[in-house]
Amino acid sequence: MTRVAGPTSFFYVAMRARGGRRVGVRQATTAGALSESLRRESLLLMRWWKLPVWIAPEPKLTLKDQQSLNEQLAQLLSRGVPLVEALEVTASTVRNVTKPRIMRMRERVAAGSSFADACVAVGGFDAVTIAVYRGAERTGDLAGAAKRLSETARRQLAVAGKAATLMVYPAIVLSISLIVAVGMLMFVVPQLGSALAKANISLPRYSQIVMGLGSWMRQHATLLALCAGGALVALIVVRRAILDLIASLSRKTPLLKDVVLAQESARFFAVMAAMVRSGITIADALGVANQAVTHPAMRTQLEKLRTRLISGGLLATLIEEVKALPLATRRLLIASERSGDLDAAFNTLAADMADEVDKRSARLLAMLEPLLIVVMFLVIGSLLISILLPMLTLSGRVGRR
Repeated sequence: MTRVAGPTSFFYVAMRARGGRRVGVRQATTAGALSESLRRESLLLMRWWKLPVWIAPEPKLTLKDQQSLNEQLAQLLSRGVPLVEALEVTASTVRNVTKPRIMRMRERVAAGSSFADACVAVGGFDAVTIAVYRGAERTGDLAGAAKRLSETARRQLAVAGKAATLMVYPAIVLSISLIVAVGMLMFVVPQLGSALAKANISLPRYSQIVMGLGSWMRQHATLLALCAGGALVALIVVRRAILDLIASLSRKTPLLKDVVLAQESARFFAVMAAMVRSGITIADALGVANQAVTHPAMRTQLEKLRTRLISGGLLATLIEEVKALPLATRRLLIASERSGDLDAAFNTLAADMADEVDKRSARLLAMLEPLLIVVMFLVIGSLLISILLPMLTLSGRVGRR
């Protein structure tokens, strides 16, 4: 089998067809491959330099990239287009940063490699995708597998979008509240405090504390900026630990834990549906699909199910022990296993769990909105009270006069 070289990072200078130059960084196996890649975009390579891998690592293949890749492959392969040609066409429809990887896959397939082996060689594909491709190559239904993976990725993107909304919405509201509060403390409150001090007006103790804090922050703005920058860098460095902590708390917080469990279930059933329909056995599918589950209790129970299933246990009996899944879900799986229609059951449950994530997310957001309003009032309202108290004192004195 012909060996295909690995990717290299190139910094290049190219000439545009209509004049002008374009510079950038791109992955390619050789300078000739780089020139050919640029030529497809009507660019003429002028100069190039190889870069160390640590300076310009190859971009990861995102879930959206995989969804686009599988969608294009499913459409082309189902119409009888050869795999090598399908990959060449697909490379022209994906993002520019993904094109070099797809072209290397095409080169490997053209050199005699299987599609699954080509995916392993170029990297970026998870174990689930590779397993589905291998199963599809054995059954001769690569187009169907690509379609199922595309549908799975679309569902996962939809579920991830709901989860991102739950995280981003409160973060945006709290960030705006914090920015407004800091702005008032540093610019509005100190000026008002100075004006009241010049008028020899006695301030309540609470107002003195808030106005003193605002004056100190204004005088030490540079120090505060450096501290904020240091905190941001620290958060980036330990982001993995922070994300793990957030994930752990989300699995214990009322209402939110139900959303997390539904999200994990939707991902698991989507992966199982894609794998079982590709001819992969239940035990093998569980071994790979469990890697997509991050919920500790659910993953432990599923691993136990797989182990006992390999040892000769009955799936209909073992499913009852997966308490992380709702009772109705377990009953449906048992009935489907007895009727021999598990693949349809997994597909149905994936769609149902995605809908469940939608409903639970909407319910949680509806409850978060009034809570966030209360938090905004506590943050900004406390500053307004420190301003209003001396105003009320002043108006009372004027009224007595």
